[in-house]
Amino acid sequence: MTILLIVVNVFCFLYEMAQPIYLRDRFIEHYALIPDQLRLTTLLTSMFLHGGWLHLIGNMWFLWVFGSHIEDAMGSAKFLVFYLISGVASAAVQFVTSLGSPVPTIGASGAIAGVMGAFLVLYPRVRVVTLIFIIVFVTTIDLPAAFMLIYWFALQLLSGLGSLTSVSQAQNIAWFAHVGGFLAGILLVRVFQSNRRRYSY
Repeated sequence: MTILLIVVNVFCFLYEMAQPIYLRDRFIEHYALIPDQLRLTTLLTSMFLHGGWLHLIGNMWFLWVFGSHIEDAMGSAKFLVFYLISGVASAAVQFVTSLGSPVPTIGASGAIAGVMGAFLVLYPRVRVVTLIFIIVFVTTIDLPAAFMLIYWFALQLLSGLGSLTSVSQAQNIAWFAHVGGFLAGILLVRVFQSNRRRYSY
């Protein structure tokens, strides 16, 4: 199911990019979550749109790294439902925290944040290879998943709180979608976890 979700996201992005330029904005506005003109269907459809290749590749990389483990713990069908609910929850939180904003919100990162929240609950001690940037140098370090994910969540939360005081309505990153998805994943993972996998690593 993880691979299928990646394929579907890539297909949707390619279809989006295939639209003539003069229709692309209209296409995005129709399927994206726009707080000042909410349509309930966009809580779901917005998670299958992306703003560019880097946006898509980054999200799909995180889905690939974390998704297969959570799918294994839940089973494919439950994982799909969990993923979609996390995505809808993340979009709902983003909507509530940006009421009246005309800026479209798109991307799978909220749903993937839910997968990351589930990973924190199920596999807190698994070591994750993490890129570390030191001025112009890049290195890697093995960190416990709990440390990396809690640090990531703190960044999202603090950035989101900071965005609330910004004078500009245009935010390039839907911080609260990440926060909402992550918390949804933490809260829902035990509901969807398969009975055959009741332990953590």
